[in-house]
Amino acid sequence: MNKNPNWSIERLSPSVHRIVFDITGHNQECTVLLRSDAHHDNPSSDNEMEKRHLIEAKKINAPIIDNGDAFCAMQGRWDKRSDKNKLKPEHQCIDYLDALVTTYADFLKPYSKQLAVMGTGNHETGILKHHETNLTSRLVERLRTMTGDDIQEAGYTSWLFISVRYNPPKSNPKGHKPMNTVKVWRTHGYGGAAPVTKGVIQTNRRAVYTPDANLIISGHTHQEWYFPIQRQRVDRYGNVSQDEQLHISMPSYKDGYGIGEGGWEVEKGFPPAPRGAVWLKVKMVGQDKRMVWETSRAK
Repeated sequence: MNKNPNWSIERLSPSVHRIVFDITGHNQECTVLLRSDAHHDNPSSDNEMEKRHLIEAKKINAPIIDNGDAFCAMQGRWDKRSDKNKLKPEHQCIDYLDALVTTYADFLKPYSKQLAVMGTGNHETGILKHHETNLTSRLVERLRTMTGDDIQEAGYTSWLFISVRYNPPKSNPKGHKPMNTVKVWRTHGYGGAAPVTKGVIQTNRRAVYTPDANLIISGHTHQEWYFPIQRQRVDRYGNVSQDEQLHISMPSYKDGYGIGEGGWEVEKGFPPAPRGAVWLKVKMVGQDKRMVWETSRAK
């Protein structure tokens, strides 16, 4: 991958953030790492794969969008699903929730400059509902305190504008700098594992109530797929055209199936799920500086 240009993150409203890439040459690619459902504290989570992606993002200076469920947080004594055999040694302590935050913050600290947006998932909202603390907030707060990096917190759903601004070295600082944007709507996701449809049926529903999005990304189900919806458009001048809305379901870093001998996923009849994340590349092309994008699997 090519090294990214400089980028910055800003909060436009409580549910909208913008990443701005400053490019210095035509057709310069800008890369973003999209990830979801890290479940970092779960012993079945592939922390080595997660670290490998973090290292790569740092190497190419790519911002990271985390889509929630960074934590599993299911092994407290209040949880009927808890199993102390599924605790990492560093979490076998009386201040279990605090330990989840501090150990994950230590893990993420070397890569915190890449963490642009940290979303919230149902595992975090479950802890908030029953224990009145927001693990996403605590993690972002701790990382910002430790590093001073501008990490933005987002909710269960939010908008993300990925903007590319043409800013060559010899340009007039006060002059016009062409900029274009890809609009991304993220939702942590909902519903079951959907072993037959994989949740793809949600694309048509989301396309109806989120017509302004160029990309829609989701997680939660631990499924991975890419589904484009071609759309007919008409502007106020009567010009008819087509565009594409791309739907992405992001996998998890967790492998709850293992060798299939037992566990919740096996007992429920769920098949093995893919692991990994998604690389998103965007760039401006042509005289009209239109935005194009493509995805690839992060494995």
